[in-house]
Amino acid sequence: MTITAKDLNRATLARQLLLRREPVGVVDAVRRVVALQAQQPASPYIALWNRLAAFDPADLDVAFAGQALVKATLMRITLHVVHADDHPPMHTAMQPTLRGARLGDRRFTESGLGAADADALLPDLLEFADRPRTNAEIHAWLAGRLDVPPQGVWWAVRSFAPLLHAPMGGPWSFGPRPSYVASGTPPTPYDRDLSDKHLQTLVHRYLDGFGPASVADVAQFALVQRSRVRDALGALSAVLERLEGPGGAELYDVPGAPRPAADTPAPPRLMAMWDSVLLAYADRSRVLPPDYRRLVIRANGDVLPSLLVDGYVAGVWRQVEGGIEATAFHPLSAEAWEGLAEEARALTAFLVGRDHRLYRAYDRWWADLPAAEVRVLPG
Repeated sequence: MTITAKDLNRATLARQLLLRREPVGVVDAVRRVVALQAQQPASPYIALWNRLAAFDPADLDVAFAGQALVKATLMRITLHVVHADDHPPMHTAMQPTLRGARLGDRRFTESGLGAADADALLPDLLEFADRPRTNAEIHAWLAGRLDVPPQGVWWAVRSFAPLLHAPMGGPWSFGPRPSYVASGTPPTPYDRDLSDKHLQTLVHRYLDGFGPASVADVAQFALVQRSRVRDALGALSAVLERLEGPGGAELYDVPGAPRPAADTPAPPRLMAMWDSVLLAYADRSRVLPPDYRRLVIRANGDVLPSLLVDGYVAGVWRQVEGGIEATAFHPLSAEAWEGLAEEARALTAFLVGRDHRLYRAYDRWWADLPAAEVRVLPG
């Protein structure tokens, strides 16, 4: 079966709950979309506001507090929110990447310690982190056990240890200064074969939420070697479907997963910073036009909050006095502006009592943006 680029766009929107706001709870929603980018504490809330009917942010607060949903370093060595049941296999699958990126870095190697030394710390560290611990507390704890400065050691270990970010309250549950708590999963010796086995689970979950996709797409989403992805897909071949994508690309998918028609209407959305749909593919043109990639994904990795119009990024937005400032990179129809204005009113109402100036630390990126049109959409 052959599918087009527009087919891929609509499949992504359907699985990411972006063709319509769905009447599901926050825990089930995160399970369906697989993972929410969470470097910026507000982004999981904005991501779910875009996807769920009658979304109440208090429900997400409760899910974080009860650890039905957890925040941890996972795919692409970045912070994600995932369902609690998904964390153990995802964390195990990511071990080769997480360990390789940290234990080989000079910030760790300059300590003079090796991988075995780092692993030996884990049981006692997790016992110490049986309640939320700040960076300062863990630095002090490590300083009492090591003959080397603890900063580089902790920088490495916190990425691959079974630790979660502990919710500390506030408008977005997590603040700019994280605390860490043990996940409850006991440390086990590093086992590459076990990681590869759990990668099959991660790959299948990825295809549930982002398929159809190529080997390169899966590798980009997780930041794992393509050879590992090929092996995982090979092991799953009996339960996956193969498709031909644009340019003859070989794609994989879960049989029976949503693939709506290319002409299915896609409503406008005001997407969160670092929304996963912009980052989950090697070929990001599925949602992000190539001409706009460098405008939205900045050189340092910041991914700006974007306007989604007819399923594709059409510009960026930010909160300003009086509403939402929308910068369109190309001319938009009156209907598109009306839809964005409706979204802006709803988002402004949603933010009342939560944040009076969302993402304000990133305003510097607006200085050099090209614009076909800029409008302040009243709240």
